Amino acid sequence: MIRVLLVDDELLVRSGLRMILDAVGDIEVVGEAAEGAEALRLTADLAPDVVLLDIRMPGMDGLTAAAEIAAGPQPPKVVLLTTFDLDDYVHRALNAGAVGFLLKDTPPRDLADALRTVHEGNAMLAPSVTKRMLEHFAAPEPDGASQAAERLAVLSERECAVLVAVARGMSNAEAGRSLGMRETTIKAHVSRILTKLDLTNRVQAAILAHDAGWVPRS
Repeated sequence: MIRVLLVDDELLVRSGLRMILDAVGDIEVVGEAAEGAEALRLTADLAPDVVLLDIRMPGMDGLTAAAEIAAGPQPPKVVLLTTFDLDDYVHRALNAGAVGFLLKDTPPRDLADALRTVHEGNAMLAPSVTKRMLEHFAAPEPDGASQAAERLAVLSERECAVLVAVARGMSNAEAGRSLGMRETTIKAHVSRILTKLDLTNRVQAAILAHDAGWVPRS
């Protein structure tokens, strides 16, 4: 069972998140907080596995709380949730120690999958965030294309197709529709891709595909 602490200053948002997660068999909401300082106290008291944390809150905001939580002993995984898809938030969130960054329009199934992903020790970024991160970090080096292509040679043809979809910023569901595969099949392929490439998250895999020239830069 994945134990989750919800942190958002809006009661309606917390109630909606709880309703979504209570319907999932392997996730338990163990507490709620309305601001960062309260989140710190409940994290210490309840020892959740994952803290789902809003960014914009009165008092201590989510970015500050994320850094405080990540600096603690045996910290939980922190996933930041926001309405705002802003590059500065993403960079600051990752620097603060967060391992996930999701938008509040994330579909319920994707939200649950994201919590499972970070609980397993992997990073998780919203697909739209992944796409924008590539624009910042996927600049090729002189021999980068050949080196990246050499690393990607271990992938099967189907795994290559899935990786290209990921590199285009598609979610698992979107990739499944595009490639005519089940969403669960896409998820399994992504997991195998990360294992074969010795990577921890899909952003790293997407950057590698861009470095190899598999996806044209905009």
